[in-house]
Amino acid sequence: MQIGMIGLGRMGANMVRRLLKAGHQCVVFDRSSEAVRALAQEGATPATSMRDMVNKLSSPRAIWLMLPAAVVDAGIAELATLLDAEDIIIDGGNSYYKDDIARARSLHSKSIHYVDVGVSGGTWGLDRGYCLMIGGQKTSVAHLQPIFSSLAPGVETAPRTEGRTGQPGPAEIGYLHCGPEGAGHFVKMVHNGIEYGMMAAYAEGFNLLRHANVGGAPRQADAETTPLRDPEVFRYEIDVAEVAELWRRGSVVSSWLLDLTAHALHGDADLKQFGGRVSDSGEGRWTSIAAIESGTPAPVLTAALFNRFTSRGEADYGDKLLSALRYEFGGHHEKN
Repeated sequence: MQIGMIGLGRMGANMVRRLLKAGHQCVVFDRSSEAVRALAQEGATPATSMRDMVNKLSSPRAIWLMLPAAVVDAGIAELATLLDAEDIIIDGGNSYYKDDIARARSLHSKSIHYVDVGVSGGTWGLDRGYCLMIGGQKTSVAHLQPIFSSLAPGVETAPRTEGRTGQPGPAEIGYLHCGPEGAGHFVKMVHNGIEYGMMAAYAEGFNLLRHANVGGAPRQADAETTPLRDPEVFRYEIDVAEVAELWRRGSVVSSWLLDLTAHALHGDADLKQFGGRVSDSGEGRWTSIAAIESGTPAPVLTAALFNRFTSRGEADYGDKLLSALRYEFGGHHEKN
């Protein structure tokens, strides 16, 4: 099948490589001419502009955008002036699902179809495949099925769930039509909110293991510091890298994220190359907003989001005010 790909960053380029390997024809464009040249050398058809891409694709065209959420609307607006009726625009970035609904409505007036695809797989997707969460009309999604099937990991990547029999369905292959426009990004949004919570749980747990030796550390005795009640029970020098390796095998908390944790800790258990500043690209915020708007409790996911804010110093002023209030009511001085 023929498809255009706009945005050849860490994920877009590898998605093209996976599609080429599966025998699809890919026309590629990126503002980086070097990224385009690299894929052209691997068999993709290069395009010098969106117009050039449109001219090199046969109708009905399918063009996949792998762009940052902030520039997707501009890209769609330009494409909408170039495409014909029945062409399909696919947004595979991490867009807000409410934006998908508005985009689909706008493109409908031009008879251009819109499909949103939440993509999970990261930089490992070239070999592992990509989990695809899809929103859009049934006819458009069905037309793109060969693309989704080639990008997806495949049924062999996980044991079949007990009770499932017969021909594997799309979800078992690694892609799912979740509903109309916006549904794909809604599911991906919640997926990333869960990811925030899982990452925070691993981080907090390994941090606690790291502090299992505090009983042997010197501690000042003063009125400003709560004493460690039983220092003799906190004298464990636990090798956190080895614990991560251990838990990967047979543990109920094993996962791909734990695999990545073990990889990160191997050889650098002190994580010296990292400063601890954790960004958020939007999905965690949108998950919390959706939980509030729908009245759905999500305290773990929301707390994980707020912890990322704290990691970036957004709590510093509040912490200073707490310190000031302790001094105001009790004369408590900050400790150095």
